[in-house]
Amino acid sequence: MFNVREPRRFEHKYIYVDERKERLAKIEEKAKRELGMLPEEDFNPESIRGKFLESTTHLKRRKQNGGPALSLPVAIVLAVLLTVLLINILNGNI
Repeated sequence: MFNVREPRRFEHKYIYVDERKERLAKIEEKAKRELGMLPEEDFNPESIRGKFLESTTHLKRRKQNGGPALSLPVAIVLAVLLTVLLINILNGNI
């Protein structure tokens, strides 16, 4: 009945970040773990976040494009309007 909106979450984006340096550090750490120079990493649920989207091409494309083009209610209304229009044309009312 009442549409209670959830407040926006705080999301801090760093201004000065060297993504290349962080990526290289992760690659180095992974290589050292594989060689046995570092102990195995404990399970971290944050490490698997977004892996499914990265591995599927159609979901990755949908995320890049901003989601579906039409929402479901809009698609239903358009389908009903087109159906009514088609029925009127076939009956000769227009």
